[in-house]
Amino acid sequence: MLPRPDAKEIDRKARMALPHQPIPKQDPSERVHNFNEVYLHYDLESAIAEAKRCIQCPGAPCAKACPLHNDIPLALWQLEHGLLEEAAAVFRETSTMSEVCGRVCPQVIQCEGACIYVKKGKPAVAIGRLEAFVADYQAAHSGRDTTTAAATGHRAAVVGAGPAGLTVAQLLAKRGHSVTVLDAWPSGGGILRYGIPQFKMSHKVVEELVEYTKKLGVEFVYDTKVGDDLTVDDLFKQGYEAVFLGVGAGVAADPKITGSGLKGMYNATPFLIRANVPDELRPPELKDRPEIGNRVVVIGGGDTAIDCLRTSVRLGAKEVTCVYRRTEAEMPGNEKDRALAKEEGVKFEWLTQPIRFIGDDKGNVSAMECRRMELGEPDESGRRRPVPIEGSEFTMPVDTVILALGYWPDPLMGETTPGLDTHDWGLISVDEETGCTSREGVYAGGDNVVGPSLVVTAVAHGRRAADAMHEYLIQRE
Repeated sequence: MLPRPDAKEIDRKARMALPHQPIPKQDPSERVHNFNEVYLHYDLESAIAEAKRCIQCPGAPCAKACPLHNDIPLALWQLEHGLLEEAAAVFRETSTMSEVCGRVCPQVIQCEGACIYVKKGKPAVAIGRLEAFVADYQAAHSGRDTTTAAATGHRAAVVGAGPAGLTVAQLLAKRGHSVTVLDAWPSGGGILRYGIPQFKMSHKVVEELVEYTKKLGVEFVYDTKVGDDLTVDDLFKQGYEAVFLGVGAGVAADPKITGSGLKGMYNATPFLIRANVPDELRPPELKDRPEIGNRVVVIGGGDTAIDCLRTSVRLGAKEVTCVYRRTEAEMPGNEKDRALAKEEGVKFEWLTQPIRFIGDDKGNVSAMECRRMELGEPDESGRRRPVPIEGSEFTMPVDTVILALGYWPDPLMGETTPGLDTHDWGLISVDEETGCTSREGVYAGGDNVVGPSLVVTAVAHGRRAADAMHEYLIQRE
């Protein structure tokens, strides 16, 4: 591995003049007919050329803006010299999921958003795609290191096989602990498989992550819901000395709109699972593929809503519309994905709120009554509050409605675990430095702690919890 460059080696002015290498992607006319990843890989020459644009900022604002604080300048320095394995190793020092984060993180508000090029009105260095590029190269060539420390004799249980849980499992296993992951789904990956569509990230990436975790000696137990099939107390009785809770926040928000039980209406997550996950990996209640009509409406403005819109296009809907009660400026979803949706023909109805769903004589949704909104004063989120406009009601004809209105944590974990403190309808209270809960030996991280958030946030939580759990386990000797 090359050492970090001396400032004298970097001609920043010359680098700033280098052209950005556009990220290759499928043409919209092609990609709307398949579920393959939209973004394609750079070739090696283009990846190196893009890495050379990095001016090796002394303060590394990109690294500071990354929740994992990846040493991005050092990684790109390795890549620009053709040292792809070394570049991947730099990212791996802080990230368990480079191949995932490089694809699905909202880099525009993180590492790339902090890039000096943005301040100059130029495209940021394509950090995310370069991270995915070197991670995939490593997977295809040498593979990830599966070395583990000598067995400690300690046992830990991880509840949830999503990004937080997989991170904890990997890091504890590498330190020699015996780890079992329990998950309610039929396969591993959590939201990576049962939430993120394949056109954003191939599920082959998820399969490789799970297989890597197994190679570290981690055992997986599927179709088991902790809090229902067994409890946290049961895990301790089985001999586990520490437990990590990473079950996410998967309870869909109730729309509380008249008519929301009509046929042809879906909640977002079941819809995405039925459309994106292979038959054999879906639970029995989600075995059927979703049936959609020609006119699909998705209600909501987050990443999940955009995923549903783009999935509907690929399922053959003729007209796909997003209905959102604020303006585009207030939308919380990734703006890059929103731009891709527009390229794929998705329409947007801004400042619009559904107030009633109307059915036909067979009980199928056939129309949606809405009202127009205007923006008032900011609410607790800092966004301007949508206010109804009197007398603005109108009706939209629809065949299919998908509700993507947000998620809550499942209160079951708090209700079935004595001594576990929760707040805000079930979020688990933790120490922010360690992920330790109010219950000794129990740790938590990810969406069941902070609510719906990012994959990289879950990975960061998993790393801190794994460190704390390791210390807790070895102190028991």
